[in-house]
Amino acid sequence: MASLRASGTTAIRYGTMREQVLGLTVVLANGEVIRTGGRARKSAAGYDLTHLFVGAAGTLGVITEVTLRLQGIPETIMAATCAFPDLEAAMNTVIATIQLGVPIAKIEIMDALQIEYCNGYMNLGLPNLPHLFIEFDGVPEANRAHADLMEGVARDFGGQGFVFATDRGEREQIWTARHNNGASSLHARPGSLVLATDVTVPISRLAECLSETHADLEKVDFPGPISGHVGDGNFHVLLLLDPKSDREQEQAHWFMDRLIERAIRMDGTCSGEHGMGLAKKKWAPVEFGEGAVEAMRTVKRAFDPLNILNPGKIFD
Repeated sequence: MASLRASGTTAIRYGTMREQVLGLTVVLANGEVIRTGGRARKSAAGYDLTHLFVGAAGTLGVITEVTLRLQGIPETIMAATCAFPDLEAAMNTVIATIQLGVPIAKIEIMDALQIEYCNGYMNLGLPNLPHLFIEFDGVPEANRAHADLMEGVARDFGGQGFVFATDRGEREQIWTARHNNGASSLHARPGSLVLATDVTVPISRLAECLSETHADLEKVDFPGPISGHVGDGNFHVLLLLDPKSDREQEQAHWFMDRLIERAIRMDGTCSGEHGMGLAKKKWAPVEFGEGAVEAMRTVKRAFDPLNILNPGKIFD
């Protein structure tokens, strides 16, 4: 998680791994063990080595210990879900809610195809429409007020069937679809080769990016259900490919390139939480610029002159 600067469903409120890591113990390429950061909540001393290693994908050192910021357990948690006539309406609800400053702990989306797969796998009985899954945490009165405010915003954009729950069992039931989207997708197309990808764009471009991505999915032979952490502009496409079809493999590469180019063009990034990986590193010069990539290479050579730590990751 630290090496990929990863994140998850609560990043919108609590931040990614970048915000959670206070300090590290790292083994360098020459075998030396160093300590970065510490338990202090802030520091203005020296280089910020902690966040140089967070997100470096193991290319600069091996992380062996992590000092994490702890978060308090909320007094209460309220979960909610709502269906929308289309993705644009759901995204406009997210944008408006974020711009209003509503303190949301989680806000996730699943498109109509993903909901259809979940219904088929778990008999949930949800309408086959895009859904938002939301969670608020804090004191009960504030949770209720924030939920009511968001419900009003959602209704303005055609939201329907709002369901709220504070009981743990009921909350888990609301989140069942989101937590089982992978299994339900495999069930819908047994034997598929699963290729998962993610991008992140600014919230203001999210509706546009999702709309163009859906248009591309209509041009390929394989299904690609969408889900994501839309509160911070991040979404995933799960490509379900026939492993025996060369045509689908080629289409998948075409789709991936289009998705990444679109995200970068919209001032986003080729990876919101999975890391660059081997498949996406060709996009590093496009996203960062040649000068920035060369600066990264300079750092890499300084820490790992023999290129023994995860060679070929991020850039060649």
